Amino acid sequence: MPEIEIYTQPGCPYCVRAVRLLQSKGVPFEEITALHGTQARKTAVERSGGHTTMPQVFVDGKFIGGCDDIMALDRAGKLDLLLGAG
Repeated sequence: MPEIEIYTQPGCPYCVRAVRLLQSKGVPFEEITALHGTQARKTAVERSGGHTTMPQVFVDGKFIGGCDDIMALDRAGKLDLLLGAG
């Protein structure tokens, strides 16, 4: 089972949508709150290669994108394989 991490910001509708998608897949994941100005936010930006928007999703340490990206992977039928779901 891959390690899945998602950096989120409270009140962010895209974060809520991405978390719900991951929950619907039934895979374990770690949600990390990354408020502006926190170390978690700085870590997320650094790990993603400079992306500053939330959410940010990582699978086994690899940045796979944000909400739109994982939704597109799901529509293409590629997300389950990536997450080890299904």
